[in-house]
Amino acid sequence: MSLNNSSNIFLDSVPSNTNRFQVNVINENHESSAAANDNTDPPHYEETSFGDEAQKRLRISFRPGNQECYDNFLQSGETAKTDASFHAYDSHTNTYYLQTFGHNTMDAVPKIEYYRNTGSISGPKVNRPSLLEIHEQLAKNVAVTPSSADRVANGDGIPGDEQAENKEDNQAGVVKFGWVKGVLVRCMLNIWGVMLFIRLSWIVGEAGIGLGVLIILLSTMVTSITGLSTSAIATNGFVRGGGAYYLISRSLGPEFGGSIGLIFAFANAVAVAMYVVGFAETVVDLLKESDSMMVDPTNDIRIIGSITVVILLGISVAGMEWEAKAQVILLVILLIAIANFFIGTVIPSNNEKKSRGFFNYQASIFAENFGPHFTKGEGFFSVFAIFFPAATGILAGANISGDLEDPQDAIPRGTMLAIFITTVVYLGVAICVGACVVRDATGNMNDTIISGMNCNGSAACGLGYDFSRCRHEPCQYGLMNNFQVMSMVSGFGPLITAGIFSATLSSALASLVSAPKVFQALCKDNIYKALQFFAKGYGKNNEPLRGYILTFLIAMAFILIAELNTIAPIISNFFLASYALINFSCFHASYAKSPGWRPAYGIYNMWVSLFGAVLCCAVMFVINWWAAVITYVIEFFLYVYVTYKKPDVNWGSSTQALSYVSALDNALELTTVEDHVKNFRPQCIVLTGGPMTRPALLDITHAFTKNSGLCICCEVFVGPRKLCVKEMNGGMAKKQAWLIKNKIKAFYAAVAADCFRDGVRSLLQASGLGRMKPNTLVIGYKKNWRKAPLTETENYVGIIHDAFDFEIGVVIVRISQGFDISQVLQVQEELERLEQERLALEATIKDNECEEESGGIRGLFKKAGKLNITKTTPKKDGSINTIQSMHVGEFNQKLVEASTQFKKKQEKGTIDVWWLFDDGGLTLLIPYILTLRKKWKDCKLRIYVGGKINRIEEEKIAMASLLSKFRIKFADIHIIGDINIKPNKESWKVFEEMIEPYRLHESCKDLTTAEKLKRETPWKITDAELEAVKEKSYRQVRLNELLQEHSRAANLIVLSLPVARKGSISDLLYMAWLEILTKNLPPVLLVRGNHKNVLTFYS
Repeated sequence: MSLNNSSNIFLDSVPSNTNRFQVNVINENHESSAAANDNTDPPHYEETSFGDEAQKRLRISFRPGNQECYDNFLQSGETAKTDASFHAYDSHTNTYYLQTFGHNTMDAVPKIEYYRNTGSISGPKVNRPSLLEIHEQLAKNVAVTPSSADRVANGDGIPGDEQAENKEDNQAGVVKFGWVKGVLVRCMLNIWGVMLFIRLSWIVGEAGIGLGVLIILLSTMVTSITGLSTSAIATNGFVRGGGAYYLISRSLGPEFGGSIGLIFAFANAVAVAMYVVGFAETVVDLLKESDSMMVDPTNDIRIIGSITVVILLGISVAGMEWEAKAQVILLVILLIAIANFFIGTVIPSNNEKKSRGFFNYQASIFAENFGPHFTKGEGFFSVFAIFFPAATGILAGANISGDLEDPQDAIPRGTMLAIFITTVVYLGVAICVGACVVRDATGNMNDTIISGMNCNGSAACGLGYDFSRCRHEPCQYGLMNNFQVMSMVSGFGPLITAGIFSATLSSALASLVSAPKVFQALCKDNIYKALQFFAKGYGKNNEPLRGYILTFLIAMAFILIAELNTIAPIISNFFLASYALINFSCFHASYAKSPGWRPAYGIYNMWVSLFGAVLCCAVMFVINWWAAVITYVIEFFLYVYVTYKKPDVNWGSSTQALSYVSALDNALELTTVEDHVKNFRPQCIVLTGGPMTRPALLDITHAFTKNSGLCICCEVFVGPRKLCVKEMNGGMAKKQAWLIKNKIKAFYAAVAADCFRDGVRSLLQASGLGRMKPNTLVIGYKKNWRKAPLTETENYVGIIHDAFDFEIGVVIVRISQGFDISQVLQVQEELERLEQERLALEATIKDNECEEESGGIRGLFKKAGKLNITKTTPKKDGSINTIQSMHVGEFNQKLVEASTQFKKKQEKGTIDVWWLFDDGGLTLLIPYILTLRKKWKDCKLRIYVGGKINRIEEEKIAMASLLSKFRIKFADIHIIGDINIKPNKESWKVFEEMIEPYRLHESCKDLTTAEKLKRETPWKITDAELEAVKEKSYRQVRLNELLQEHSRAANLIVLSLPVARKGSISDLLYMAWLEILTKNLPPVLLVRGNHKNVLTFYS
């Protein structure tokens, strides 16, 4: 879209009724261009069109009066209406026509549908055109109708949209709450607990007004910091149901989220019992006053509590709408009760209330009550521990995040406003009650001061009452002694009782709703597979009815049998642990510096969040140290369990982000450190192709790189670039996932190249990062070199030359059966597919037979159809059996066994190291590392080195001394003195027969013919070359004889790899050397380092 914002556009006159975009056709011929150049206005910069027909290019502009319409256009993503002469599809150019811009392009404008997750309940997921679709040439035979082109161009049409739209229609009846009813009301009701009415006055009496205010502010500081962290996390993306669990799990990952989610849901379930018992105790006290007890206090509490929980369950199961209405009613009652208290403080006190310590607002009482007066056994922290649970409940709104219209707006606004309002009320009640009521009072109206009596100097004494005997004997009234002070002070006492009922029942109802919602979200994520049963929801609101029943049973159990005074501190600590992790989540996400951390709520600080997390942990120990320990133990156990199970989820947590940052920092820091021989480790590129196709090659490499070095499984795709790139990109994730699934600590890398050697050359140069670059190339031995095309052999040997050119060591692995099991995998996949078809067919036949048996007359009419299916069955079954038996017959069991030989624990034996040439020590280091592995620990090293016959003992002692300095344990050392003698005739004859098809035999021909043959077949082995390296050829054949003699029974042979000098040794001769050298032997590793030290005896 080209928006021309020059002044002349905005000054154009427009009809007053214009309310949409004006679309003008611009004539872009030479004359119009010249006219534009003559214009004195500044030049206009427009987006270049890719279309061929300039006459059909559009400019879309808006007038000043239509700015609002333009803004709406941008927000809604609608397309502008074009002239009827323009079509969505241009038949001349065979390109899609995007109406929004008026250009011939498939590029789509930004739309929210492109960024939704699959299965999103907020709208359908739409796929934008892929980079391949807009980058590659458009197919000539595309046939697109205008309507479909319209939808594709604007990003609307994908398969499954209709189903998604229908799903949205079904969601039309879902009840969603705004920030007031959904968050503010719930948080206020949950924070204002029974503590407000029956404990706050006692707290002021113990701590005084000053410290009492400090206790309230300290509690509020914890909840406010947690609220800020919650707001930041909640506004960093779309929030689903699950509350605290969802916020923590999506920030810190399933390990933390899964552990805290379970105990948080359990804490809410038990909290239902605690709040209901609080309600029942109040009712029982009223029954006592009226002498209407049913059985006894304990059983009456159980009976009333059980009935209450059943009623609350009925309200919850009826639906969130009914529950929300009940919460509003309870809030109104609670607000009336609080207002009743404040009104009562200004109503003049009577003699009865004065005798109980209430004198209205008095400066002397305020001054007397300002300082602390702790009784025996109480202190600041013990009083704080009693009050702090009254400040919790800030997550009541977040816990039903899935039922909010806009959680990102509702959670921050409702939570923070609820904290502010409830804190002001707490402070107001504390200051007012501290300024009106004395600490101790007798309740006796006759305890007045008589003239002439000595006054004890207390505030009550100055107001005409003598409560001095409360110093020597317990009194029943005053802040310190009477929990019903607020009821006494209020204008109408029964309203305070109603407030207590409202506070307890609303908190119980909020917990009864929160626990199943959080638990359902946890179960849906399938972190604990045994709990999947509770993930199912019912109705339009996806109500967790199963979770409600479970919560009901837990609450009933604790009402009937639990010791709530013991369990209460643990529940408080469970909530605090959730707060601590929410704060830590906010800090961790900020500290990880992930670009995805962009909370819309910016009033937070990462260090304040960290301070809040530490503060929550400290408060846990202040409240109850043993409960804190139990909480941490349970959380740690669940964390370890989830970590061990490794749930298959990926939520883009800050833990992942921090892992990346740490890895990046470490990699960069590593580049500043020079390589040192003591820290050398084999870092390997393994040419496995697909890692699953050559498992044995990968296993032996992984054996000496696991937990110590880099291992990169590499694959080269050769062929047409377009097809190769598509195949390569399609398999990257799958092959890396295979490595992870099989617990192989390696990376997968792939390149597309014109030839195999070019691809490997690219990998050798570009693989790795910083100091973590490969220093060793591991390849399988090319067993079929004599049958393969010549170019393959040339590439194979060329790869070895390239590795040496780049100063990279080479390891060639040979096993008798070879490595490639791709054909076996294809057979297995085919058998699995056929087996699935057979099972599906059997199931269909079984279903049809059941229908025929139970269908009666109706089954009779369908008999013909069923007979057809039955008739085809034997033929299909027979074909399956035939195919299966055929493939089983071809199945190479030995190849499969060979492919797994390095996965097994190796039997007790030896690793024979033929360290014939000093390559820096890699030939010795690799077998030493193998012996450290669990699978190879029973194998001892035997060292074979060449030497002179007349100096065998001396050289053996020298080698033993060198190995001891290297601190490498060995079982034996053998000095081979007859390496350089000629091999026997039979062995040499085998070698000559091997190379015979590739010899040129130019010495038997005339000079002209010989030169012609050299030009035509330069790859053949010449007589001159063979004569020049005859001694080396003898050595390879002789070494095989020695290997047959000494190492035939070894578990593994590690042998120095002979190096072919470039330009001197032909590729086929070199392959013949490797063939004869490793023929008829146990698994062999041909190793050649880069001739730089990898071993040292210096400390």
